[in-house]
Amino acid sequence: MSRNEMLTCLDLFCGCGGFSLGMQRAGFRVLAALDFNHEAIETYRRNFPKVPLVLSEDLTKFDPESLDKMLGRERVDVIVGGPPCQGFSTARQRDGANHGQRRFVVDPRRQLYREFLRYIAYFQPRVFVMENVLGIKSAAGGEHFARLQAEARAIGRAAGKPGYRVQSQTEDAWELGVPQKRRRQLIIGVRNDLPGYFPGNLEPASRARPHTNLGSAIGDLPIVRAGAGEEVCAYDMARRTNHLREFGSSARSYLFNVLQIARTERLTAHRARPHSARDLRDFGKLREGQNSKEAMDKGVQFEFPYDNSSFKDRYTRQSRWEPCSTIVAHLSKDGLMFIHPTECRSLTPREAARVQSFPDWFEFPVARTHQFRLIGNAVPPLVSEAVGIAVKSYIERARGNSKSIKFDPVLLPKDEKQAVHWLLPLLDLDKRALRGVPDDDFKRGWFSIAFLYAGLHPDSALEHGTRVAHDAKDHALVSRVEPRLVKPYYEQSGWPVVLAPVAKEAWRRYKSGSIKDDEFYCLEAQLAGICHRSPSLASEVRRERQDLVA
Repeated sequence: MSRNEMLTCLDLFCGCGGFSLGMQRAGFRVLAALDFNHEAIETYRRNFPKVPLVLSEDLTKFDPESLDKMLGRERVDVIVGGPPCQGFSTARQRDGANHGQRRFVVDPRRQLYREFLRYIAYFQPRVFVMENVLGIKSAAGGEHFARLQAEARAIGRAAGKPGYRVQSQTEDAWELGVPQKRRRQLIIGVRNDLPGYFPGNLEPASRARPHTNLGSAIGDLPIVRAGAGEEVCAYDMARRTNHLREFGSSARSYLFNVLQIARTERLTAHRARPHSARDLRDFGKLREGQNSKEAMDKGVQFEFPYDNSSFKDRYTRQSRWEPCSTIVAHLSKDGLMFIHPTECRSLTPREAARVQSFPDWFEFPVARTHQFRLIGNAVPPLVSEAVGIAVKSYIERARGNSKSIKFDPVLLPKDEKQAVHWLLPLLDLDKRALRGVPDDDFKRGWFSIAFLYAGLHPDSALEHGTRVAHDAKDHALVSRVEPRLVKPYYEQSGWPVVLAPVAKEAWRRYKSGSIKDDEFYCLEAQLAGICHRSPSLASEVRRERQDLVA
């Protein structure tokens, strides 16, 4: 790969294209996008005419070999995707939304991540990124979340491939410039023969402005009544002028940089759904930013037949001065939790798309119900752009990291025997004793962990989970000398239980400055261990480095 060649990516479970849009904006060339939903693919094709392969395929039936043949000789650098997340949503623990009945719903969509991993195993991209709801962490007591990461780390190892070091991180979309309360889980894998570690947090794209409010995003749109509006209409330029005057630089930045209103002359998808006369009367009883529970606590009586013990937020009027509630696919059913701040109706598809950070030129050429569902299921483009920027920066940084050993070789183990010898004195020390270990001795132990466990990520040591496994089969020498260095281990993070206190002390020293950044993320020790254990992988590491600096 030359330095001037664009990085490539695949978008699996692509939906209408939120992830693809962000990756394109970050400088990636999207080779292919796949989804089984026909409306999603129709929308994707309308907005991404230059993506070579946009396929309406069920990934449980369509194999990666077939896609590889269609791609020809294209190299796949990155795979991104958002396997359907409703199976992990906290709402799925109830019989529908807002019903107040705690009931766990068995959902086969929870297994679709394995189709995503199947493509990872075949194409062996340098990096993969999976986006999902926070509920994946708690579903089945954390079992799914732990299993997903364990299976991702093991990809390709049986076939002698490097495997992946995997980390999870929670991202707040509002911090990345999306005007809604949306926190999502990212699971990121980096191939073990790639130098360096992926950053533990994302930075907003340059076009983004953190903490943008709902009013800035939608306040210029023409007024429409419930059940009214047209699929294609004109902007209200006088209203836009007043809006920019009221909301100032925040609105100007969002409208021109994120929504790119200068690229389109006609507004689409700004049609409001109809509501019953009873619902409209109930809407009118809510103040801006208030939900039905808050209103009932103040003595408001609604016509809808429910009491204060259930349906607490059936009606929610959004506030112009705050981020919007999380846009969800349930919008296709009703919009009662998304009442417009100042108009007596729920949000239109275009308003929902703006809250998701889709630009105004992005079209949804399907029925309104499908529009809401596609928008609610999408990865916000501002979030995916931040992901793309971080992935691209990581790969470019890996080029610079690939030329020299940063650490004193005296601190690097030469083989597994020495690594275990350096690590053993740190075991069984309590917190106070670990703090007293001299820096060089502690670094030798810490580098030995990287040497022995190439698939572990230091950031993963912050969140081990609670599930412990005992089925480790690797590291015969290590297991013979000290079995606890192999098992038990935490399923979620992959860290051996006995090393958790050492990792905690490493984090303390890192934060205090006694361990520097390039010592904490000890790349050379990790790569030395890979090459020592597998001469065949050593040649792959060398080829990867040569490729990165070509």
